[in-house]
Amino acid sequence: MKAHKCYDLIPTSTKLVVFDTQLPVRKAFFALVYNGVRAAPLWDSEKQRFIGMLTITDFIKILIKHYEAGDKEEKMRALEEEQISHWREQFEADENGVRPLVTIDPNESLHHAVQLLCESKVHRLPVMDKNTGNISYILTHKRLIKFLSLYLHDLPRPAFMDTTPKELGIGSWGDIVTIHVDTPLHDALDIFLRNRVSALPLVDEKGRVVDIYAKFDVISLAAEKSYDRLDCTVQEALKHRSECFEGVQCCRETDSLFDVLHAIVRAEVHRLIVTDADKKEFKEFAGTFGLDIWTGNL
Repeated sequence: MKAHKCYDLIPTSTKLVVFDTQLPVRKAFFALVYNGVRAAPLWDSEKQRFIGMLTITDFIKILIKHYEAGDKEEKMRALEEEQISHWREQFEADENGVRPLVTIDPNESLHHAVQLLCESKVHRLPVMDKNTGNISYILTHKRLIKFLSLYLHDLPRPAFMDTTPKELGIGSWGDIVTIHVDTPLHDALDIFLRNRVSALPLVDEKGRVVDIYAKFDVISLAAEKSYDRLDCTVQEALKHRSECFEGVQCCRETDSLFDVLHAIVRAEVHRLIVTDADKKEFKEFAGTFGLDIWTGNL
């Protein structure tokens, strides 16, 4: 990872979506849906620089604030016209404020990129040329793991790769946050924010995993302009999910770290659900492995 630069991850042809802070919130999130991306850098025309990222977590915060304010129809209509800058000011006034934009130069090593992702506790790292201030790419855990997986077969395999993630202390184990099929959507959104998780296993009355509700699924509310229907159940909300969803991706507690990595890369997912041997009964939620793996074993 020290031998490769961030520049090495940038595809020959790539698309970058950027939003001006004067853009209405609804149009911004609709653009995320249309372009199939989960976040976009924010450009401040007055300051003539990038000031942050707009993510699905921001969308969830906005929905929750409107829902809790009451008078849902009027508030939700206002959401369609309010600009991103308005919500940036609202978030800055909150207790947690807004995070400063964390970037990395294309000539920095992948090792440094992983360190920044870990230390800053962010999921996306814009690759910005320090001389021009231009952003050329967004680094994520998933893209880093996919790149590193290209070399798994060509390099000597460390012993820990044949150990299970649980033995290495990688992933989420024990007190796993789940929701039920009849959980109201607004409760699920609140759980996302309070627990700082990116996905929630959906279990039935017998405790078996029947689906998974991820933060990215929330963006479908913007696509269908149904963000005023937060009283519906999560199961009902999932009916509007993208048709490209291929089901819950699982692994077993006994699978090695090497096998788990391959499963994540092959399925192009961000997380795996750990189930029993026959993959029918929910056991534990394994979370996103990338950051823990590569920073914990450097």
